[in-house]
Amino acid sequence: MDRMNDLASTPQPPKPADRPARQRKPDWIRVRAPVSEGYNETRKLMRELNLHTVCEEAACPNIGECWTKKHATVMILGDVCTRACAFCNVKTGMPKAVDPFEPENTAIAAAKMGLEHIVITSVDRDDLADGGASQFVKVIESLRRNTPNTTIEILTPDFRGKMRRAVEMICEAGPDVYNHNLETVPRLYPTIRPGARYYASLRLLEEVKTHNPLIFTKSGIMLGLGEQRLEVHQVMDDMRSADVDFITMGQYLQPTPKHAAVEEFVTPKAFSAYGAIARAKGFLQVASSPLTRSSYHAGDDFAKMRVAREEKLMRARARVSDKAGA
Repeated sequence: MDRMNDLASTPQPPKPADRPARQRKPDWIRVRAPVSEGYNETRKLMRELNLHTVCEEAACPNIGECWTKKHATVMILGDVCTRACAFCNVKTGMPKAVDPFEPENTAIAAAKMGLEHIVITSVDRDDLADGGASQFVKVIESLRRNTPNTTIEILTPDFRGKMRRAVEMICEAGPDVYNHNLETVPRLYPTIRPGARYYASLRLLEEVKTHNPLIFTKSGIMLGLGEQRLEVHQVMDDMRSADVDFITMGQYLQPTPKHAAVEEFVTPKAFSAYGAIARAKGFLQVASSPLTRSSYHAGDDFAKMRVAREEKLMRARARVSDKAGA
């Protein structure tokens, strides 16, 4: 029987004799260690404001580049997650109480970094009655008050068992982009994302569009976990059926030997091919490369997505006008 446990233990390493040797990263996936002044300034600011970032907690390979440019993805609701996904480096356990100063401190960080676009994500908080949705609302409201010109992108968990009301609350707060990652193909959920359900995540993305069709929706998957090409194509179709605007695809990297192993390092050429297929399927924006992550170049991609929507609407109006004039 499939058993769910909100406070599942940290992914366990295989026995030493069975543990496969970690694959050597190919040249296209290697990045330089962060050493810049901008990186150190961003790190200092996060510490001063008692803020966590997914950049650090999830060991993002792009942290050096993004923090040098003073771009950081704030992770609210603490740094301890109530889930134990086999791909994720964030700590698992019983989280601390929600920090009431987090919304204001997030807005202060956005103002000091001069952010035109900010990405807010969180750990899973299955211990909270609303899954943490009210904290997302408070952060959005604080940003709107303090940095009204900053566009806001959120990356939420699935709010298991509380999804509909959570999505409704957040959509009413009015983020510009609502992101929720499917992470992998449905066949791999039992081992890679055991605490979640693929079709529940799809329903969440559909709910966002039901509440507010003007909010851009975004979702992403990791490649290299053993998925098959046609399975990836099916995920794209599922996303488009849910009217997802933006898909991200990046290479999975094993954080520690305790986590799921990399089955394949997908080549840049293969990522380009996946990207071309996604664009043909009608996504407004596509990001597909080995180092692509949910919030990587998020501001630039948001601007492109907004232009793409306007162009699509203009084409639709032109078609209607042509039919009327025929």
